[in-house]
Amino acid sequence: MNDAAADMLRVLGGLAGVEPPGGLAASLRERVAEGIVRRGEVLIWASSTGHAEGLPSFHDLTGWECSDSSFHLEDHVPIDIVSVDGAPMISDDDQRILLMNGVAFALEFSRLVYALDPPTSVRCIVNANETNATFRFHQIRPGETWNAADLDSFRPDKMIVIDIKPART
Repeated sequence: MNDAAADMLRVLGGLAGVEPPGGLAASLRERVAEGIVRRGEVLIWASSTGHAEGLPSFHDLTGWECSDSSFHLEDHVPIDIVSVDGAPMISDDDQRILLMNGVAFALEFSRLVYALDPPTSVRCIVNANETNATFRFHQIRPGETWNAADLDSFRPDKMIVIDIKPART
């Protein structure tokens, strides 16, 4: 978690502030219920029609998975988005709500990862800024990463990376 996300969620005061008001958004509960599947060497949403064969526009499988798994949290969480000069603007308070839902979603998503056979380590990436918020995931592979190790380099974005590593991997 970068400093901007930690400050926004106030995690240094405990994790109680991370729970979304009213719990995880219903639309996100539906999304996690969709499930994930292994298709060849990649993990994807069960409803995805994507195929990674040939990696047409991606350097590696990690980049492909990040692209295929990515979705906008603001499409699933009721917040106010205003338009300023034709660009969407999300307030700090609403970015906080999106981050809280992203973390809660990742925790629910972890159940899907723990159910995989064979077990696989997966990284979830939650990102919010003044124009949007995203959730994406990819398998953790040696030599492949989607995000820079220094999460604070993503300012002014608020970024949270959650690694899910089942004990049997």
